[in-house]
Amino acid sequence: MAAGSSEPTYSERVIILAPTVRDADVTRRALAGAGLEGAVARDWCHAQELIHDGAGALMFTDLTLAGPGFAGLLVALQNQPAWSNLPLLALCRQGLLTPTLSEAGLRNLTVLDRPTSMRTMLSAVMTALRGRRWQYQIRDQIETLVQADHSLRRADQRKDEFLATLAHELRNPLAPIRTGLELLAQLPADAPRRETVTAMMDRQMSQLLRLIDDLLEVSRISTGKLILQRERLDLRRVVETALESCAPLVARGGHHLSVDLPDETLWVDGDAARLAQSLSNLVNNAAKYTPDGGRIAVTLARAGQQAVLTVQDSGVGLPPDMTARVFDMFAQVNRSLERAQGGLGIGLALVRSLVALHGGQVSAASPGPGQGSTFTIRLPMLAPQPVTVAAAPEAAAPSHKALRVLVVDDNEDAAESLAMLLALEGHEVRVQHSGAEALDAAPVFQPQAVFCDVGMPGMTGHEFATQLRQDPRFATTLLVALTGWGTEEDKRRSRAAGFDEHLTKPAGEQALAMLLGRI
Repeated sequence: MAAGSSEPTYSERVIILAPTVRDADVTRRALAGAGLEGAVARDWCHAQELIHDGAGALMFTDLTLAGPGFAGLLVALQNQPAWSNLPLLALCRQGLLTPTLSEAGLRNLTVLDRPTSMRTMLSAVMTALRGRRWQYQIRDQIETLVQADHSLRRADQRKDEFLATLAHELRNPLAPIRTGLELLAQLPADAPRRETVTAMMDRQMSQLLRLIDDLLEVSRISTGKLILQRERLDLRRVVETALESCAPLVARGGHHLSVDLPDETLWVDGDAARLAQSLSNLVNNAAKYTPDGGRIAVTLARAGQQAVLTVQDSGVGLPPDMTARVFDMFAQVNRSLERAQGGLGIGLALVRSLVALHGGQVSAASPGPGQGSTFTIRLPMLAPQPVTVAAAPEAAAPSHKALRVLVVDDNEDAAESLAMLLALEGHEVRVQHSGAEALDAAPVFQPQAVFCDVGMPGMTGHEFATQLRQDPRFATTLLVALTGWGTEEDKRRSRAAGFDEHLTKPAGEQALAMLLGRI
């Protein structure tokens, strides 16, 4: 039974309690001849110890029933786990009429007449052990179900905590955006405060988009859909790019940021944007969890054939049990602080995944709470060699000529706001709220560019694009999918339907201008 064991046992040994040493030895040798293990018990107390360590069956005779310790064994058998019902084989002259045996009320008992043939005894033992194997299987299934239940309960708890945190974090930027809209409605058109309010709303919108982008990144990585744009990189330039994006948060906390870069070039094979994103997450994390006026040090150095990038801070530090778990999804060292600073507990998990995609490792270390933390990224280096860097293609200049632009979106607010933005740039804009209406309007309006939502009722954006492309007049019209769906599969479907570009909402003014600049 092994009730006190931490590991499950699968013992099929037969515990033998015989009236004489000779009887016990004969029985054990007979079992061994059949490929079965037997263990001889000196008395009932010893039998109980052997059963505790693991047993497939217990065999005894009526001559041993009067021995001391039998009552204790009965108690042990009554306290077996729910899955266990140890097979008992009793060799008795009077069979079930044996007084002590009939009064014991034993379960799973097989009674054999004594004396009995060796063949009959072995057959009974084999049957008992087959039943014991079923019990072990039931035990394992119960354990599996219990573990699955615990895992589901933990996952459900983490899901509830994450959804609560997500709602909190999304409301944080939404609240000032809504307040800003109310202020703009009340302020005169020439009020100096309008510029301050719009700048605040823009910052909060960027924060909102960052949260959503982090969620999408984790989803892409977990489903294997994130594709790295690898190239030969000078890791020093990656550090500089990352620190530029971190500068506002570092400055807001009044932190002292020191940067130590080597004189030599450290070449790596990687995606510049993803590596910069990883470092930015670490520096932003340090800025969030370091009291105002703290110290943050970023160091890049060579260690053998690895580039080692460290971010050290004087912040809140990590308890010993969190240095490994801090990279787990939704892990939060201090939940109240995490919510106060703003975050979903996925930033470090994202860093670990991105670094792993580059063949590297990331680790955390801390002397303890209140003593700061050090995060280290290790990346395999490339051999140094001269590299000719091709000149980057010049970006298309924003369009300054007036164009005919058709906006198709069933969300009236989204369609009208985009139309107003395009009209302010001097374009002639027409709005339709369904794919069917847009197909009717296109031959009359003759748009030079179309921005179309994808998930519309009735005719989807993909169906609209496919039908529009069938008209030779719109074979070369700039057709842009503008949607909240942004996975690689979504982009592939848009291209297959006939769209030239796929933008995720909300699209920035600069992105729209660059696309229209192609015409």
